[in-house]
Amino acid sequence: MGSNVSFRIGGIACMVLSSMAFTSSVDAPPTFGQPVAGLPADLLARFNEGKEEFESVETPEEGVGPVFNDVSCATCHLVPSIGGGATRLETRFGRLNADGSFDPMAEFGGSLIQENGIGPNMDCDYLAEVVPPEATIVAKRRTTPLFGLGLVDAVADSTFQAVAVEEASNPDGIQGTVSMVPNIATGQQSVGKFGWKAQNPSLFQFSADAYVNEMGITSPQFHDENCPQGNCDSLHCNPRPDMNDDGTDVQLFADFMKFLAPPPRGPVTVTASLGELVFRSIGCVGCHRSVLRTAPNEVAALDRKLIHPYSDFLLHDMGTLGDGITQNNATGKLMRTAPLWGLRKLTTYLHDGRATTLEQAILAHDGQGKKARNRFASLGSGGKQLLYAFLNSL
Repeated sequence: MGSNVSFRIGGIACMVLSSMAFTSSVDAPPTFGQPVAGLPADLLARFNEGKEEFESVETPEEGVGPVFNDVSCATCHLVPSIGGGATRLETRFGRLNADGSFDPMAEFGGSLIQENGIGPNMDCDYLAEVVPPEATIVAKRRTTPLFGLGLVDAVADSTFQAVAVEEASNPDGIQGTVSMVPNIATGQQSVGKFGWKAQNPSLFQFSADAYVNEMGITSPQFHDENCPQGNCDSLHCNPRPDMNDDGTDVQLFADFMKFLAPPPRGPVTVTASLGELVFRSIGCVGCHRSVLRTAPNEVAALDRKLIHPYSDFLLHDMGTLGDGITQNNATGKLMRTAPLWGLRKLTTYLHDGRATTLEQAILAHDGQGKKARNRFASLGSGGKQLLYAFLNSL
């Protein structure tokens, strides 16, 4: 038998055997960048074809630009493997109107900066966009990992709505807001789950949105080019004024993400297990929900699966941690709960990458995360180390 480990959570003395450990007799789950287990050959082929397109480098002749951020999805989504995140930041800007509403400053190309241009063409010179001096809000956004998003997409809208109802009774006042956004495919409102503001309701729309806004490639869902720095007249020099993609590439991107496995869990040691108790006791699990279940799905690998993203995918008022940007109904203080699965592979944290340690990230929480943050701050060094061990196992 192992030696005993003692600790306290919320004034309660706890003891476990140090020899205790979680083991599994099943085959190891897919690792970062691999497809979900159990895909039949036809769906595995779709995953691989999607991955190939995800990694491909596009050119202006194929529709890139005239302003854009990069020429391949994989240049931003690459850590720790293709489909991951990165420390790279994009820039958004805007200003507040006199009535307090948000102005994305479309006349200056807002709210997203495209940091590259294709250069001279005809009588135009397409340059990188810059934040105009009239802007009063400038926000950075970190590239997010895509692992497991097909499983998140397979969770029913009603589940997220039920989670919001359940959170209404949380004593910490952390009730999340369901992000209802236009679903272009259906013409109706659906639950947004993807993006820092939960601004996209499906992986297909998420892909099409990124294609036009990050690479400048238009498709049926987003068929209008971004006006460079807000100058729509300059589009008369656009070398590809036609629709750049008929939706085929968008579907390939969506297929890659749909079948991309969730992050595998790291070693679950005794210390990590105790750290999860700390995580729960200080209230982090109120927003970083540990379990969701997918709805019935025609794909067996996505059908009624329990997943552990450590997020409710709802919008929460984060107070000073909000980025000031409004997208759809997500106002400046509202941010989607970031999933914590795969956290151990990140080197910067929060939406803008400002935090380089877990402690910095937790202490920056405000608004609905303030009570959990304060409980964390009151932990002794032992409790904090347990919590870090848990977070570093995700």
